[in-house]
Amino acid sequence: MAKEIKSKIVGYEVVKADQSAAELKKPENNVVHMHESVERPEMLLGSTYKIKTPLSDHALYITINDIILNEGTEHEQRRPFEIFINSKNMENFQWVLALTRVISAVFRKGGDSTFLVEEMKAVFDPKGGYFKRGGKFMPSLVAEIGEAIETHMQMIGMIKSELDEHQKAFIEKKKQELKQAKKPEVSHEEEESSFPEGASLCGKCSTKSVVYMDGCMTCLSCGDSKCG
Repeated sequence: MAKEIKSKIVGYEVVKADQSAAELKKPENNVVHMHESVERPEMLLGSTYKIKTPLSDHALYITINDIILNEGTEHEQRRPFEIFINSKNMENFQWVLALTRVISAVFRKGGDSTFLVEEMKAVFDPKGGYFKRGGKFMPSLVAEIGEAIETHMQMIGMIKSELDEHQKAFIEKKKQELKQAKKPEVSHEEEESSFPEGASLCGKCSTKSVVYMDGCMTCLSCGDSKCG
């Protein structure tokens, strides 16, 4: 008997000739995905990230708690559930509190929440940004909070690192070659940074790590090169 399909097809399965009716009616694995109705467990795993900026004498401490879905199964995954930001500096308390509530709501909504990272890192402070220790430019405090979330998402496997092991090894090799070629005297700025003094700002990763070597301008942080 023909049956009219009125809704969108979201999946299919090829039925084998030897499958019984009972097997066909058996539901698929009860895989739990993040959604608003997922109850908060009594205990959550979390990580805390410290942010120290030149904008304040007091650091910000960002805590992201994760929930484990489908624990003990092949579908086990760790996903962010809530975020808290604490600091002795109460100057930004109002908007920081609002930001944490909105981000936590997005986490619990489910779906792909990685878009938060790019949205937050694209926020520029009209008063100007600042350079972190190591030479990376931060356009705003919101952007640095976004970077902390990105670091956490990379740690739990939601975002893959842009550099593979081969690229990381290549960049590290170039750093060592550059150090060998420079004079033994090292400035205080170079001691705090893993990149050489005089390096220019990279337009891709916003880090002062672009140097001229092997006949080409190359970033020692993300590997971006004008020579491809």
